[in-house]
Amino acid sequence: MSPWDVRRLPPADGKHFLVTGGNAGIGYFVAEQLAGTGATVILGSRDTAKAEAARASIRARVPGAHVRHIRLDLADLSSLKASADALRLERLDAVVCNAGLLLDQPQRQVTGDGNELMFATNHLGHFALIHWLMPLLMATPASRVVTTGSFTAKSESLDLDDLQSTRDYRPKRTYARSKLAQMLFGFELDRRLRAAGSTTLSVVTHPGGALDSLTPARPPLHLPTTGERLRGLPAGLLLQGKEAAAWPAVRAVLDPSVRGGQLWGPRVFGIRGLPALEPVRGHLADAELAARVWTAGSALTGLDPSPPAAWQ
Repeated sequence: MSPWDVRRLPPADGKHFLVTGGNAGIGYFVAEQLAGTGATVILGSRDTAKAEAARASIRARVPGAHVRHIRLDLADLSSLKASADALRLERLDAVVCNAGLLLDQPQRQVTGDGNELMFATNHLGHFALIHWLMPLLMATPASRVVTTGSFTAKSESLDLDDLQSTRDYRPKRTYARSKLAQMLFGFELDRRLRAAGSTTLSVVTHPGGALDSLTPARPPLHLPTTGERLRGLPAGLLLQGKEAAAWPAVRAVLDPSVRGGQLWGPRVFGIRGLPALEPVRGHLADAELAARVWTAGSALTGLDPSPPAAWQ
């Protein structure tokens, strides 16, 4: 691996990167760091006011940054083609599938399409979005799809007969399962891209453990109090802030040594530190399971993000 410095990223002038959920949290820091390379960064967000606040914050910290916004509601499958069309681009060098929803309510919620809300937002919405973006990605040499998973997904398993938790719904478990489905999608996508002879890569990342109290202030988006920072200090021995949690995804977008089908996460026990390559094992390495999750996603969305040469 070539040396990698998270503070000195390679230039990416002329490139275009879409970050879903780029208006807040880890996605914001992914967008901010990518904007510092000279690329044009598009924030995908359903909330225009929050996206504009994020855009202003990035431009305040990165003079001359090229940042814009498209409205993106991953829970509304029927809206995603219009969101993809709104990019108005001839090339898309990378899309970071970062947006994620973690609910803590004990009551199961569904979208207008009837899908469980976390599974729909974290997995099905990105599945459908990549379908609509695939022609643009295929037209861009060496483009990348970077899927943000979660380390909590590694210890979960999927019930293929109940992917949407209609039985025994538990919010944290449902979240982890939705992230596992999305990570399997990322690995299966790369297998299909390779089979199609495409130069587009699909890379999977996870941010480790990230806390707001350890995250640098970005007013008005994020402004932790002194008390919050002090209470978070002990956790800093094990976890990190969201600025550092963005590093694996940023490296997956920019590093020329990254290969399709890889998994990147924090170096220290997979929960904090510099971005490092991780082994793909367990459920994540199960190609048959990934193919079945893909088939289920296609049935639920009515779409198939497979690259054209793989279409049947």
